[in-house]
Amino acid sequence: MALNLEDYYLPASLQEASTLLQRYGAGAMVVAGGTFVHGLEVRGLLTETVALVDISRLGLRGVSESGNGGISLKALTTLAEVGAAPLVRGNAAFGSIGDALQYPPRQILNVGTVGGCVAAAAPLYDLPAAFLALDGQVQTSLAGRQRAIPLNDFFVGLFESALQRGEIITAVELPAPAARTASAFLKLETNANDLSILNVAVRLTLDKDGKCADSRVILGGGVGETYVRATSAEAALRGQAAGEASFAAAAAAVVDDFEAVDDHRASAAYRRHIAQVYVRRTLATALARLG
Repeated sequence: MALNLEDYYLPASLQEASTLLQRYGAGAMVVAGGTFVHGLEVRGLLTETVALVDISRLGLRGVSESGNGGISLKALTTLAEVGAAPLVRGNAAFGSIGDALQYPPRQILNVGTVGGCVAAAAPLYDLPAAFLALDGQVQTSLAGRQRAIPLNDFFVGLFESALQRGEIITAVELPAPAARTASAFLKLETNANDLSILNVAVRLTLDKDGKCADSRVILGGGVGETYVRATSAEAALRGQAAGEASFAAAAAAVVDDFEAVDDHRASAAYRRHIAQVYVRRTLATALARLG
């Protein structure tokens, strides 16, 4: 199957890009790195696409500290640039981001973008799971109007997001982490170029007594049409001393939070087992990062 493209645009402003997207409707698609175009095409999801709107020259690039003490990842920042950013690298609270960036091949890291990996709304992707664990939100622009969408509300289905027609992601914002916070990510894959069998991202915040004051446990991969927040696992951690016993309880509880998928990559039973193993391991990694 081949793309039936008729037009290619390289807009000079967000307003121009939004206007083009609204004009073409379902016939237009935004590209920047373009690393998932083939993936969508082979799935038959681009049969109506006749125009590409390339936003790579809009200047939405860089990692900076936001006003609330968190960080802002501009939409066109490459994955490699995120991993190299001083605000991310070596920061225990954002450890899940560095972990997630260990998996993509170098070609994807150098070209793929923050906005693209989020806009794809593909739960097999790694980095959005880390962003979810960190309570991230996306900043968007449409016809000169900006809005913020919590990532919990952004992913609505497989390859489906809360973006309106013509709306473009401009940044991913991560709030300032609480004191004594760390995060971690793990992914199981068949090989370095494959999509995930399962991925897990966690965030752990401890109080002064070493008990779990807050947490996030996010599952991706073969867990359904979008990412899953494992609230039962989080409840098992709440108020408990961080360590082997509470992590085992969270791991045991996680199977209540999702319906595992049976497919050519792995059985549902195997995914349930791996979810428990990886929840325990990621929590242990996050705790170790707190020293």
